[in-house]
Amino acid sequence: MIIRENVIEVNIKDKEYMLSTASINRSPEELIFFDLEHYVYKKPKCIGVFGACIFEKNKLYVTQYMIENKREVIQILDLAKRYFIKMKKKGKKAIVTFSGNNDYTVINYLFKKYGIEFNFSREFEDIDIQREYEKEMGHSIGLKNLEKDFSIFREGEVISGSNLAKTFSKILMDKDYILRMPKEKIETILLYNEQDVTNLYNIYMLWNAYLKKEEEINENEELEEESSINEVEEINNVVSN
Repeated sequence: MIIRENVIEVNIKDKEYMLSTASINRSPEELIFFDLEHYVYKKPKCIGVFGACIFEKNKLYVTQYMIENKREVIQILDLAKRYFIKMKKKGKKAIVTFSGNNDYTVINYLFKKYGIEFNFSREFEDIDIQREYEKEMGHSIGLKNLEKDFSIFREGEVISGSNLAKTFSKILMDKDYILRMPKEKIETILLYNEQDVTNLYNIYMLWNAYLKKEEEINENEELEEESSINEVEEINNVVSN
């Protein structure tokens, strides 16, 4: 098992801009930002990378587990459960995801398959940023496109889900595959997952600033459209007179 822990200093963000609704009002200190890289073939096969981070004292504490062989399929699930129990004891109240239903479907299926008992809905509130975006904007968006809208720029390579699935399928089938993987590839996968969870924090904290900017853009577009209509009407009046 590859266990990677990282501490990232973040710029202090004004809490007045953080995501909040009638039903959501959680400070960043109460949250877990969570994302999985997984392998599904007809049914969930494994969690390839478990990634999560928490915010404390102006730093993000990132925890990641990556499987190295088939024997670790259950072990990574056990580590995930222990992580969430530990975070619950630390006072965390909610889990923030992006389209988290996919991740919950995978981890809950695997928990049930291997007899690991844990009830997310009982232990934590669920905050799905994609769901909140759809409520506000009336349409869906992918995480990478939303990051661009927030002017969040990633380091390293963007990896497709299909390529990740191929990597984890090889890890399951060949116990020595991880030994032949270039260290750079492993680091790329871990960095990709790390940025998934840390960018959830950034989006959460800048949410209302983004919505305000979108409202201003829409208002300007409406004013420009109204101005264009008035100009056309003035021209028509001149021509007709």
